[in-house]
Amino acid sequence: MHEASYYHHEKNYIICDLCPHKCIIKEGSTGFCQTRLNKDNVLYAENYGMCTSIAIDPIEKKPLYQFYPGYSILSAGTWGCNFSCKFCQNYKISQQKAPMRYIAPQEITKIALSSGEKNIGLAYTYSEPLVWYEYICDTAPLIRKAGLKNVLVTNGFINSLLFNELLPLIDAVNIDLKSFNNDFYSSICSGDISFVKQNIEVAIKSCHTEITTLIIPGLNDSEEEIASLSEWLAGLDADMPLHLSRYFPNYKMESPPTPIRTMYQLQNAAQKYLKNVYLGNMPQI
Repeated sequence: MHEASYYHHEKNYIICDLCPHKCIIKEGSTGFCQTRLNKDNVLYAENYGMCTSIAIDPIEKKPLYQFYPGYSILSAGTWGCNFSCKFCQNYKISQQKAPMRYIAPQEITKIALSSGEKNIGLAYTYSEPLVWYEYICDTAPLIRKAGLKNVLVTNGFINSLLFNELLPLIDAVNIDLKSFNNDFYSSICSGDISFVKQNIEVAIKSCHTEITTLIIPGLNDSEEEIASLSEWLAGLDADMPLHLSRYFPNYKMESPPTPIRTMYQLQNAAQKYLKNVYLGNMPQI
């Protein structure tokens, strides 16, 4: 285990400072993300270096469409998440422990270097990488020193001061903006949109940024909401790529897939404000 970087003590418990949940963690317990354990009054990142998934993916799969298109990237993920999205596509690693193995920062850097001429670097992805914070902080400088790129695929729900500390090591980020309605964040994800919006503003000032929104029927699929979301993003950068991704039932959500017609309607609504709006999880025509 590896001691967590950001926490403080109050009375007989620990408060984790990594994300806005500010979890109160008693002896022998973990926080919301399940990765931070209070043992003997020290907070440990139990998932440090622990990989549940590792593969070489097209960079477009992250999705990043305007960052080294046509290239690939080594992608690695741990377990745990500081959201509990009812529609999670990777719930077997985000909401529970899965089979895993330890890969030291030096070893994963060597793997990235040996992953072929088309590989541009390492993406921290699959589960929520920000609960892998200490490992990324140790690994990203090695990746950068090797002449490779660091990519984050994240929900953006982190203490903004810590996000600012990490971003100088990051070359590109895709942030899930899951809705433009905080009731959605609260009831569906156990989160708060205000922190995500703040961190999108932080990210675009530091590195290449793209946004993904999963479109779920009856929850965030109105033209008014997507227009508002797109108008807000355009106020930051009208060239920022937005990926509207088609939902399919998974985990605790059984609603039918998003109608294809809805996807095209929402793309049209977004394109009134943004220049680069892409559709994902769509049938190939």
